Amino acid sequence: MPSGTSLLGLLNHLIAVENVTFLGEKVTDWQATFQPAPRDSVADVVARYRATVDSANTVLDACTDLGAPLPRPGRSGPSPSVRWALTHMIEETGRHAGHADILRELIDGTTGR
Repeated sequence: MPSGTSLLGLLNHLIAVENVTFLGEKVTDWQATFQPAPRDSVADVVARYRATVDSANTVLDACTDLGAPLPRPGRSGPSPSVRWALTHMIEETGRHAGHADILRELIDGTTGR
């Protein structure tokens, strides 16, 4: 891809989105989140994604009101609602799953159903 988009890069980006949305981290260069480190293996990025989702789920397990502000440790200012954060994460994951489908088709011709 001319843009440098890769399957590993998409997953690396989703790690950043989970971290920012649910764990209070900050990102200053979103474009850079699409580039895994050169030393990152597929297993490394997948393990990091799973660990990040587990951490985000721990935060969400404590949220009983979808309309309440999402707790975001280390962040100041207004927080989005839990509902907004979940919807945003579903949207973000769905968007990039579509990108992954296109990349997969370009690699080996396989198409999703």
